[in-house]
Amino acid sequence: MDINSNVLRQLKNRRPGFSLEQPFYTDAEYFKLDMEMIYYRDWLFIGHDCEVPRAGNYFTVQIGDYPIVIVRGRDQVIRAFHNSCRHRGSRVCTTDRGSSAKLVCPYHQWTYELDGSLLFARQMAEDFDKSQYSLKPVHCESVGGYIFICLAKNAPDFASVRATIEPYMAPHRISEAKIAFQSTIIEKGNWKLVWENNRECYHCAANHPELCRTFPEAPTVSGVQGAMSDPVITAHWAHCEAAGLPSEFKLSPDGQFRTARMPLIEGAESYTMSGQNAVKRPLSPDVTVNGIGTMLLFHYPTTWNHILGDHAISFRVLPISAEETAVTTKWIVHKDAVEGVDYDLEELTHVWTETNDQDRRIVEENAFGIRSPAYEPGPYSEMHEGGVMQFVEWYTNFMINRLQGDQAKLSAVA
Repeated sequence: MDINSNVLRQLKNRRPGFSLEQPFYTDAEYFKLDMEMIYYRDWLFIGHDCEVPRAGNYFTVQIGDYPIVIVRGRDQVIRAFHNSCRHRGSRVCTTDRGSSAKLVCPYHQWTYELDGSLLFARQMAEDFDKSQYSLKPVHCESVGGYIFICLAKNAPDFASVRATIEPYMAPHRISEAKIAFQSTIIEKGNWKLVWENNRECYHCAANHPELCRTFPEAPTVSGVQGAMSDPVITAHWAHCEAAGLPSEFKLSPDGQFRTARMPLIEGAESYTMSGQNAVKRPLSPDVTVNGIGTMLLFHYPTTWNHILGDHAISFRVLPISAEETAVTTKWIVHKDAVEGVDYDLEELTHVWTETNDQDRRIVEENAFGIRSPAYEPGPYSEMHEGGVMQFVEWYTNFMINRLQGDQAKLSAVA
């Protein structure tokens, strides 16, 4: 039985409410299939508009086998390209980020305009047609200050994502903000374990003392059910909606993305040890009330986010191998906020720096145990792990649909 058929069979026979079988978290062939079916074919959060504020600003990222560059053009349009020279394939942009009037391949100096078109190729044949050798484009969309890309030839429709999340994000004006700090940690565990850990707070009390000073452990906050009948949450929504901030829980029909504005622990304004704002200058002048809690957004498979009154925090999940995942965290503040004047960097980053490291250890211990020959799928807590169950259900349905679609195409060809 080939890998596609085996994975399809296992997913169709999966016991609802239980974790996945071992190879989904450890096997290199299963990981390769995840990349081919999900990361290489769907929309991925990759960064922020404010990381490329001026024409010629760019940043690079590696998604599995694909090196990608994101650049702002002279027309102010943000574009993404395969970071591979059309001459002999060398990477054109070799640093994490930078700024350049043109994109020049360091190997043989083939030179590209910021829109990807080839301007100069030294000493080629007279009949060489530069127009046929532009950088290969990657689908790119920007919404609410967030950049999403898709590596597929034909990208899924992005309109539903935009329509749902843009009203929630627009008041925070993240496209006009700046990155105060960012960090990337490598978690020695499968990307799905990273997500499963994120999607519940069943583990928080015993593992996250800093976060629990401000973030409620209630499953109605972190999960996907019960929020609409929680009086604390509904009162919070009414408070925020009255201030012009869309707040109510919204989950896409396929379960891929969710947004909702959730309260912090009473009296808390931000993720700090004191519970008070980390940044004196509000993130956006359009948000004029206190007590707005955190706007939670997730979009599988790459991002979860917390957007508060004084700053925002984005998280990006990129798999490296079957048992390694890169998690990049960015702390976002008002563009004119000054470190040492408007905020102390240690205070701003402390809670989530500690929480990230705690989660890294949790994921790695989880991965360590799953490698045991004695491991078998275990039951999730219906009360506390509804979000995890929802993520695994999304993954299962998504993969089944992709695998069946591919099998149908192959059958038609045969």
